[in-house]
Amino acid sequence: MSARYVVGIDLGTTHTALAFAPADGGPIEPFSIPQLVAKGNVDARSLLPSFVYFAHESEGAEALPWDASRSFSVGEHARSRGADAPARVISSAKSWLSHTGVDRRAGILPLDAPEDVEKISPVEASFRLLEHVSEAWDHAIAKGDTSLALAEQDVVITVPASFDAGARELTVEAALAAGLDNVTLLEEPQAALYAWTFARGDAWRKELKPHDVVLVIDVGGGTTDFSAIVVVEKDGNLELVRVAVGDHILLGGDNIDLALAHLARNKIEESGVEIDRAQMAALVHACRAQKERMLTQTSLASAPIAVAARGAKLVGGGLRTEISRDEIDRMIEAFFPRISSSDRPQARPRAALTEVGLPYAQDAAMTKHLAQFLSRKSAPHATTASKRTAASFCIPPPSYSTAAS
Repeated sequence: MSARYVVGIDLGTTHTALAFAPADGGPIEPFSIPQLVAKGNVDARSLLPSFVYFAHESEGAEALPWDASRSFSVGEHARSRGADAPARVISSAKSWLSHTGVDRRAGILPLDAPEDVEKISPVEASFRLLEHVSEAWDHAIAKGDTSLALAEQDVVITVPASFDAGARELTVEAALAAGLDNVTLLEEPQAALYAWTFARGDAWRKELKPHDVVLVIDVGGGTTDFSAIVVVEKDGNLELVRVAVGDHILLGGDNIDLALAHLARNKIEESGVEIDRAQMAALVHACRAQKERMLTQTSLASAPIAVAARGAKLVGGGLRTEISRDEIDRMIEAFFPRISSSDRPQARPRAALTEVGLPYAQDAAMTKHLAQFLSRKSAPHATTASKRTAASFCIPPPSYSTAAS
């Protein structure tokens, strides 16, 4: 059975998104993903927050149209539960999938989960996200027609260019577990470049000339990716060839959330109250939600941050502070400082950065990591990258799959 659609899945650290187009050509359409957005309320949203929540039995089922008895949820409702029940929520599954310091097939998530929650592996957490996308597609698009099921389509899943072979294989493993057998992995900077050339049409061939270098910077929720693409002329046509890929840098929006949580903790502790590990995890979720709210609602000058006090069942009876728009702006600017081209990332103590268990970059200045990447002009770095994955590509893109590589 030939595929009816080509489906692209951006399996992100913070959000997952999906778009599709007819396999024989046609317009690209975004897919709004049905998900639980509040208890008992299912809605289709353009983004699926990449969070998994394991409900307490007293909460009842996390019902979906295709599964009325489900005991966990994926998406908006799962994310919103992070501030109230952080030990029942898995976030940043993609970062855990690339964490070589842990057994990525072992049940380690959620961190500090209560006894009634069976911990799952980073691979299974990624599988749960892809499973939800697949089930949501089948519910909204296939509607019982097996030829339209997501498992029967050509599926492209994006991954960071800096993902090593192990992280790529585990991504494919998660996709296979979700029933997606026909999967191609596409590097995120490469996907961004394809999108740019698609949007520009033939104009890009007039805007670029041989020996120009295109720098793709992808700052995501969990990672920062750099790729350098050089313009070459071959048989009178311009082609784009990737010549370098940056290191795997675990640095992104998650770090800004964590930094804001430390700011909020300091404010609360000024009153003499000490924040424990569980409350700190809740602060991270609360700060993430308010950061996103303030960045989208420009009229807000500040936003409240609240977490449950020890023994408190409701956030309303807990600890409160607030973060301002100016504080968020200054925090973001601190991650993108103006620097000299000779500046490099510095090694710093890891204590504050590893409270949530991930080996984040020790220097949070993304511009320093970029300066270091641009200083690497030697061929061995590009050669190493090409051994790890298909490093060269041209426009239009060739048809190859990294699923088995």
